[in-house]
Amino acid sequence: MLARIVLAEQRSPAARKQVVVSMMDDGLYGKALRDAGVEVHCLECRRGTPSLRALWGLVEIVRSLDPDVVMTWLYHADLAGTLAAVLSRGGARRVVWNLRCSNMDFARYDRMTRWVVRALAWGSRFPAIVAANSLSGRKHHACLGYRPKRWEYLPNGFDLGALRPDAGDRASVRGEWSVRDEDFAVGMVARVDPMKDYSTFFGAAEMLLAGGARCNFVLIGKDTDRLQVPESIRARTVALGERSDVNRLLRGLDVMVLASAFGEGFPNVVGEAMASGVPCVVTDVGDAAEVVGDTGIAVLPGVPEALAGAVRRLMSEPAEDFRDRRRRARERIAERYSLERVVAGYRAVWHDVAQGRLRRT
Repeated sequence: MLARIVLAEQRSPAARKQVVVSMMDDGLYGKALRDAGVEVHCLECRRGTPSLRALWGLVEIVRSLDPDVVMTWLYHADLAGTLAAVLSRGGARRVVWNLRCSNMDFARYDRMTRWVVRALAWGSRFPAIVAANSLSGRKHHACLGYRPKRWEYLPNGFDLGALRPDAGDRASVRGEWSVRDEDFAVGMVARVDPMKDYSTFFGAAEMLLAGGARCNFVLIGKDTDRLQVPESIRARTVALGERSDVNRLLRGLDVMVLASAFGEGFPNVVGEAMASGVPCVVTDVGDAAEVVGDTGIAVLPGVPEALAGAVRRLMSEPAEDFRDRRRRARERIAERYSLERVVAGYRAVWHDVAQGRLRRT
């Protein structure tokens, strides 16, 4: 989402200069940003290891740029970016935090993350704005003790030109997966992480095949190619790992599943799938149910029977009804979460902070 916002702004006739600082390396999007003319810095931090050297490098970057706005994404960046803004003598008045999750189960993560979140809750009164990409995320962080001067809702946005159905891509992708036209391709696009709950997805997949469903399963995301897929579904499963062509791959799916147990804010991949005309079965975590509305199905988290039942229900729909569902999924994203609309919201936030228009909420 950060890359989408930055690249959309870069294409704007009245583009504001943007500089991206990664706490780690280039990742999947660094090259695309650089190729578009965006200045990118990498602090080369190692996951889970604090680095005073990296923090001071960030201070020097902020000091040299003297930006009008410092927008930080995710917890560790919120802390590091705020410290850098203060140490560069710019102060926290130009900092915007960008929350991307909701009810995280911090017991499943390291002590450092728990400490960082406690520190952020205490320090949430210092940044100019705390933004959240989901209404559930705002509510949950308020329960954690966040008390910002101003809340802002900045949902995810989607490029309907890049994310679209395409019959040619659908055929070629399904050929790569050895999925027949008459079979149902069920995908899950998510990194391997406790919050994503692959065990519930696998349980649902086993139930579907045991019940005679003609399904194939496609796993896309970091470390999915290292997952121990149950033997009972292995022959029907393709695990692709982290990919940079997810837009294309989504076109080969019939249904996208999000099995998350906790922590989701506005799950990006749900909007991407819907924009591509792929209906979604989601767990009712974060804003997922609100995003899909009546174009998909939301079930309770951690219940593989419910997940399997929802997929089975979509498989059994008459072809005309299913085509209508696909069309409505794309229309819902176009009406509510177009990239243009969301970028306008970001611009308004940046303008308010740069101009010092910091009304309290």
